[in-house]
Amino acid sequence: MNIYRTRAGLRHQFRDVLNFYYPDCIDTSVGGYLAQLDERDGHVYDARTKHLVATARGVHNFSLGTLEDGPDWCRYAAEHGLQFLSTVHWDDEYEGYDWLLDGRMPTERRRYCYGHAFVLLAGARAHQAGIPGARDELERAFDVLEERFFEPDHGLYADQASPDWDALESYRGQNANMHACEALLAAYEATAEDRFLERAYTVADRFTRDVTSVTDGLLWEHYTEDWEPDLSYNQDSPRHQFRPPGYQPGHHAEWAKLLALLAEHRSEAWLLERAQELFDAAVDLGWDDEHGGLFYTVDDGGDPIVADKYGWVHTEAIGASALLSRFDDAYGEWYDRLWAYAREQLINPKYGNWYERLTREHGRSGPNHGPEVEPGYHPLTNSWLAMRALEADPAAFADDR
Repeated sequence: MNIYRTRAGLRHQFRDVLNFYYPDCIDTSVGGYLAQLDERDGHVYDARTKHLVATARGVHNFSLGTLEDGPDWCRYAAEHGLQFLSTVHWDDEYEGYDWLLDGRMPTERRRYCYGHAFVLLAGARAHQAGIPGARDELERAFDVLEERFFEPDHGLYADQASPDWDALESYRGQNANMHACEALLAAYEATAEDRFLERAYTVADRFTRDVTSVTDGLLWEHYTEDWEPDLSYNQDSPRHQFRPPGYQPGHHAEWAKLLALLAEHRSEAWLLERAQELFDAAVDLGWDDEHGGLFYTVDDGGDPIVADKYGWVHTEAIGASALLSRFDDAYGEWYDRLWAYAREQLINPKYGNWYERLTREHGRSGPNHGPEVEPGYHPLTNSWLAMRALEADPAAFADDR
C-alpha cells in the first residue's frame, strides 16, 4: 500500500519538511530566515544571503503549517518571516520588493514579477492562517503586480523591471505568470474575492491556450515582448539556473495542477481537459524509461537536454496527479509511481527533506547545498494539496492492492 494515500502518511511527510527547516532557519540576529541549509544534515552554509523568494516561501510554508494544526512554532515562524518581508525586503522609496539582501542590506534591487508573485502567495496563505498584517501585505503585493507588471493588451505579466521602475525588460516568461496564477488562486481562497479568481483565470486561459497554440500546445518558457516564442533563448546555456532552454516537464505538471485547482472554482470544461493534456505531456515527454524519474528539460520530441532529476519536478507531478486522480484512475497510478520513485531516490531517508538535484543515474554531485530559493516549498505545498484531494474524494485514494 502507498502510505501517501493516507492522511497520516502525507501529514508525516509534511511535518518532516517543516521539522528539517525549523528552528535552524530562524535568524534571530538579523531577522528573517536562513534558507541555505545543506541537504544532508541541515547545517547552514550561508548565513548572510536573504532571497526574496526564500523569505516569501518560508512565510507560506509556516502559514500552511499553522493551517494544518502543525507545531505551535509554525505561527511564530510565519509571523517572524512576514515582519522581515514587509519591512526589510520592502523598498519604501520606489515601492517594490528587493530581490537579494546581504543581511539587511540590499545587493540586488531589480524588480522581478516572480518574486512579487511569491509575496502575494505568502500574504494570501498567512492571511488564511490568521497571521496579523498578512492582509495588508497581500494587497500591497497585488497592487504592485497590477500596476507595474500586468499588461492588459496581452492579459499576462511582464517579467522584470529596473529598481526605479523606469524600464521593463523586453523578456517575457512562462514561469512568472505561472506563479502569479498560483498566488492569485491562493488570494481568492483566502479572501473569496472574485477579482483574484478572474485574474488567475485570465492568465491561465491566455497562456495555456492562446500562447501555446504556436508550439503545438506545449509550454515554451521564453518569449519576446509580443509573446512570440523565443526558441533560441539561452541555447548556449542549457544549465541556466532560472531560464534554461527547452520544455520543462515539471512546469507542464505544475500548470496541470493549477488548472485542476481552477476547475474547483470555475465550470468551464476546458480547464480539466487541458490539465489532463498537460500532465500527459509531462510524463510522455519527460519520463525516463531507463532510469526512472522525470527529466529536467527536453526538446519537443522528448529527448533530454538536461537529464538530471530535480526534486521539485516530482513534487509538482505528485500534486497534479493527486488532483487529477479524482477524475481518472490512471492518474492515481502515476501518483503511486511518483511517490515510489521519490522515496527511493529523492527524499533524504534520515530527515525527510527533498534533494534538489540528482544526475540521470541518481548520483549526487556538487556541495549538497539546498537551493537558496527553496526552503521546502514544493514538497510542503504538494503534500498539502494531496491531503486536500484525499479529503475531498477519499474513494479516489482507496488502495486495496
